[in-house]
Amino acid sequence: MLPTLVIGLREGLEAALIVGIIAAFLRKNGKSLTPMWIGVGIAVALSIAVGVVLRAIEQALPQAAQEGMESIIGAVAVVFVTGMIVWMNTHSRGLKHELEAEANEAINDGHAYALAGMAFLAVLKEGFETSVFLLATFTASSSMALAATGAVIGVAAAILIGTGIYAGSVKLNLSTFFRWTGGFLILVAAGLVLTALRTAHEAGWLNAGQQTVLDLSAVVRPGTVQSALLTGVLGIPADPRLIEVIGWFAYLIPVVLFVYWPRARRAHGMQIARLQFGVAGAIAIVALGLVAFFPRVGAPQLPAAAISGAVGASGGTAQLAGDSFYFTLDGNSTRVHLDPAKSATAEVNGIVARHWKLPVAPTQTTAPSSVTLAQLIELNGGRLPVGVNAQTDPGPFDAGWSTGGTLEVFSAEGALLDATQTARTVVTISGGGLSTPRTISVDDSRYAAPSWAVTSASSTKAQAAVNDALASQTERAFWAVQLPIALGLAALITAAFGLRSRRRALTDQKTPVGPTASPAIPATPQRSKSYAAQ
Repeated sequence: MLPTLVIGLREGLEAALIVGIIAAFLRKNGKSLTPMWIGVGIAVALSIAVGVVLRAIEQALPQAAQEGMESIIGAVAVVFVTGMIVWMNTHSRGLKHELEAEANEAINDGHAYALAGMAFLAVLKEGFETSVFLLATFTASSSMALAATGAVIGVAAAILIGTGIYAGSVKLNLSTFFRWTGGFLILVAAGLVLTALRTAHEAGWLNAGQQTVLDLSAVVRPGTVQSALLTGVLGIPADPRLIEVIGWFAYLIPVVLFVYWPRARRAHGMQIARLQFGVAGAIAIVALGLVAFFPRVGAPQLPAAAISGAVGASGGTAQLAGDSFYFTLDGNSTRVHLDPAKSATAEVNGIVARHWKLPVAPTQTTAPSSVTLAQLIELNGGRLPVGVNAQTDPGPFDAGWSTGGTLEVFSAEGALLDATQTARTVVTISGGGLSTPRTISVDDSRYAAPSWAVTSASSTKAQAAVNDALASQTERAFWAVQLPIALGLAALITAAFGLRSRRRALTDQKTPVGPTASPAIPATPQRSKSYAAQ
């Protein structure tokens, strides 16, 4: 409630001051206030419409997209409030006189409607900024009703103060007011930076720097004053993360220094250029340091995975080696070539993996081409196969062997995530007294292709290792690539500002001032007479 109240009060007072000054000039010069109030009403309606439309769009989006839009709105709000704080810090002392001078010039030129347009644009600007900032604050607030109440109270108070200033019954030191509220809004904006970084992570945009730095759960307990202050007002959660803490300080420290650095000690002329070049150099050094010292990330190293299955379950292992997959059962090793062109994309517990689905290779064991009745009963698990009569079909039988089934392999980052082989070996017998051939499934491990699967423990271990490797890659991509690029651009921009400041300082040094300035051209008698006549 408090952040929205201050936002409504501050932004509303800025608009109220401008409208009040313009209304005073219009009334003083006998002009109608109707066009101005029409412009103000349209601006207010447009500002409310912007907030409503943005909120409706956000609510219509899927969850991840909502989080992404909240991040964008939060970033825009931070830019708006920072620009407003910096501008007011520079112009608050002479705001009233500047507006009065502009209004007086417009009245003298006979442009009363220009003043109405000025009021419209001023209210529209403040209203649009307020809509975006309040929307971002509403999103971060735990209670939408309290946040809305604070905004209404703030705007109402701003209107009352603005009316009092217009009527002359309220005296307000604008410089002090904007200075103190600016400090509070800097803290609120820093909280919005933190919130925008968290929603960016929830949208899937920012996955680096998510290590929890502090555990404030003992302090930030729901329903307490501390929770209302830290979370509700300043936007600080109970589990601030590394990237959020860095973003909070990276925003707060420079803005506080810029706004509250003593005016007597502020840089001037060439000092500004040197300061900007120094800041650019420091940023560049940080960027190079991140690139040089952030650790490299390799593929996860895993031992062979244990496997189990219906056939050949004892002592089985499976592993990847380049484009080859090996599995060993009962001392028999089988190699399968994994052609990258024949792989598909699949997901294994959230991990994007390569997936091969291949036919089962036939067993390497030489199966007999004929079997006796006793061997047939042994192949069938100790039972006489259906359709075979020991008296009429004494054997021996001709045997034809065939194997079917699939081998599925899942891998990511060079690690074996999972593998399963489902096989079925059958023998077709004929002759030996049989009138028609018979097909029998074979479970004998001497002849049947094995069915097996990587154990859940091995699969879980491999998936955890891959997740760790992917997280490390994400961290490195951010800290050693993306962030240094952003810092490099920031350093270049800061250096460009330094060059501009240097050119300005050199130009000022070359401009003659005081006794070295060019002598003024003496006035002619005709011009003197003209001024005297005036």
